[in-house]
Amino acid sequence: MRVVIQKTRAASVSIEGQVVGQIDQGYVLLVGFTHGDQEEDCDYCAKKVAKMRLFEDEAGKINRSLDQVGGSILSISQFTLYAATRKGNRPGFSQAADPAIAQDLYEYFNQQLRSYGYQVETGQFGADMLVQIANEGPVTILLDSVADRQ
Repeated sequence: MRVVIQKTRAASVSIEGQVVGQIDQGYVLLVGFTHGDQEEDCDYCAKKVAKMRLFEDEAGKINRSLDQVGGSILSISQFTLYAATRKGNRPGFSQAADPAIAQDLYEYFNQQLRSYGYQVETGQFGADMLVQIANEGPVTILLDSVADRQ
């Protein structure tokens, strides 16, 4: 499981011109799954996101968590996080999890985030979405449930 965390001042996701998810200060999460990912990967990543400290404190040091600033989460499914790019110029996506499995894991992951008390907005799994992100900093962090735990 991979999660790209982007600290944002504001973000939204639209489908066919309609806004379906929107937050102010918080995190935009781009979430992808690969073969063999399980709920334990979601648990690990949800806990890391919930406890991550990416906001500045009074001294300007990155030391405050999402709950300390009253932030929200916009979670977007993104199978392209598992693009294979070594050969040729057209990415392959055979490392992305089967959509039915990935959708169940994505929904579970978002529920885990909500269990930490966060407002979690989402796009629509598998839809063609327009995501607008005001990346603050810019701060972008990559979590990988397998690589991070080795």
